[in-house]
This record gives sequence, C-alpha cells and structure tokens, in this order.
Amino acid sequence: MKALILAAGRGERMRPLTDTLPKPLLSVGGKRLIEWHLMKLSALGITDVVVNIAHLADRFPELLGNGRSQGVQITWSREGDVPLETGGGMLHALPLLGDAPFLLVNGDVWTDFDFARLPREPAGQAHLVMVAPPDHSAAGDFVLDSEGRLHPDGDARLTYSGIGIYRPALLSGWRGIIGHAPGAREHPPRFALAPLLRAAMRERRVSGERFDGAWTDVGTPERLAALNAQLGNG
Repeated sequence: MKALILAAGRGERMRPLTDTLPKPLLSVGGKRLIEWHLMKLSALGITDVVVNIAHLADRFPELLGNGRSQGVQITWSREGDVPLETGGGMLHALPLLGDAPFLLVNGDVWTDFDFARLPREPAGQAHLVMVAPPDHSAAGDFVLDSEGRLHPDGDARLTYSGIGIYRPALLSGWRGIIGHAPGAREHPPRFALAPLLRAAMRERRVSGERFDGAWTDVGTPERLAALNAQLGNG
C-alpha cells in the first residue's frame, strides 16, 4: 500500500508562522507535524509515500530529503504556486499512486490514531475516520450510521479527521460532479474532494469509523501552542 499526505495548503490562519514554513513542517512535540505521520507509516510497513506540495514547496525536500531518515521513500507531487485543493491535489497525485487503494492523511493534523486499524481496502470507494466535532467547527461534516456507512445529510454529524483509505476510482467522473466551477476549468484542475465524497455517500459507497482518541486540527498558532503544551513542549 502507498500513502498520500496532503501538504500543499497555504495555511493562512497560521500566519505569520507559515510565511516562511509550510504548516506540515511546523514542530509539535519535538517533531515536525509531517514527521509524526511518516514515522507511523514506516512502522506499519507503508514506505512508499507521495506528498503533494505547493506553498513554499522547496522547503519540504530541503528539510526532509527523500524521507530516508523517517524510514520511507518520498515522492513529491508538485502542484505549482497555487494549491489544487484536496480533490485536485489527489487527482494530480494519482499517476504516482497507482491503481490500488491508498492511505490518505492530512499533513496538518496531529493524532494518536493507529493507522493499523484501517482496512487494507475499503468496502466501497472510501473509508473515513471520523471524530467528534471540535469546538471551532461544531457543525460537523457527515453522519455515521450504526452499520458503519457515512451519509452527507442528517443530524448528529461527525467531523472528518483527514485520515482514510481511498480507491482511485473515487475520482472517476469527477468533472460530472464538480461541474463548471472555475477551478475545474483550469489546468491542472483545482477542486475540493467533499463533493465527490458526498456523491459516493448517496450511493452508499463510503464507510467510516469513529475515533475518540487524541486528534487536533493544527490550524492556528493558538492550537499549535496548546498542543505543544499538552505534549510537554510548550
């Protein structure tokens, strides 16, 4: 299995820290955010890792090299100066990922979730790890039913953690789902992943699980400081 780490975002809410360093390269608990993921992937035996990069892209290979020190081999999926968003970034990286299901993790989250819990293949097009909505995003994203299926609408929503197993086929027919949004007409196309997930959910092709352990969306300097304090590095 290969893995894709999404690390291309600009991290506007994390400024001024992200004016000189991409958010996944910020330090948490004595390691860079992305290094926590790389070490966990290596421990699981997933050593072929694709990382999409855009904002301050050259800082990644400068500070991480080819990933050997973390026990992995990194292939960089360069998007140019403007990030392609989650869906466009995944589409752009697919030639590097192949045809088999892959593990995806957002580069700007910290968690003690054990990647070994994930299925090697999703029952449908994707399997997502869900968490209780954090205080800063109380609305949530999707609904997880008692059978482990995710739905785009309903009450008792959970928040997508940014961790999951995906089949490349989720991206097939993306243009028909995204429509004629401005980013979809660009080359390479730029679009969000959420509309594709919602479309697959309506066809009962997305499963999920709830995780109640430690998880933080490290989106602001305040959250970064709080997490470092929690981990004894603040």
